[in-house]
Amino acid sequence: MEMKVNLHTHTPRCRHASGTEREYIENAIAGGLRRLGFSDHAPYVFKDGYYSNFRMMQEQQEDYVTTLQALREEYKDKIDIQIGYEAEYYPEFFEDFLRLITRFEVNYLILGQHFIENEMTRRYSGVTTTDEAYLEAYVNQTCEAMHTGLFTYFAHPDLLNYTGDPKIYDKHYEKLIGCAIDCKMPLEINLLGVRDGRPYPHEAFFKLCGDMGAEICIGCDAHSADVACDRPSFVKAMEMAERYNLKVNHDPVIRKVNF
Repeated sequence: MEMKVNLHTHTPRCRHASGTEREYIENAIAGGLRRLGFSDHAPYVFKDGYYSNFRMMQEQQEDYVTTLQALREEYKDKIDIQIGYEAEYYPEFFEDFLRLITRFEVNYLILGQHFIENEMTRRYSGVTTTDEAYLEAYVNQTCEAMHTGLFTYFAHPDLLNYTGDPKIYDKHYEKLIGCAIDCKMPLEINLLGVRDGRPYPHEAFFKLCGDMGAEICIGCDAHSADVACDRPSFVKAMEMAERYNLKVNHDPVIRKVNF
């Protein structure tokens, strides 16, 4: 099985990626992709002029969209380009966020919950913890996000690395996986985690996915053009899929962002 679709791609606007959009596209084509989705970290509306240091600014949104629209037209006979965002679900700010991003074309969203509550609280989701309350809060917030029906899939859903009692791990992550099944939401094997040796993708999480019959997808989480199509990590992800009898959807259905 060759990788044909990657919907998880960043640009330098997030301030922790490199390479031009054209370079990502050229590498995707060279790698055999037939669809490439750009999903840079979305601009967000916060209080008191607060700006995140890991997402594009609101002022960059128009350039992001118009640049990709022009490249989509240029490369239309070689690859399908989709314009999206990776975004958190912050209930307090979510309607304003949707109002902001739908000023311009947006084809899809993927859920990447990097903070609990919101990033102004500094409760980062990618921690290693034995605190059950932290895990429970992450699961509850992401389940609420999935139930909005606005996200195409859930990126690195196992980001929070709970290292306490395995029974507690299973209890809460079973709830998250069950919500994903109910919402028909694919859960991503994240290739950035594979190639960087991060705590995710987590074996215990994907064993649960296999046991429960959850739908899985694979995303490159490309922050540099050379991994717009990451074949070596894709092979490792497919080995995990085989190990746990995972149901892999290689071409997730794009959900429209209706607001």
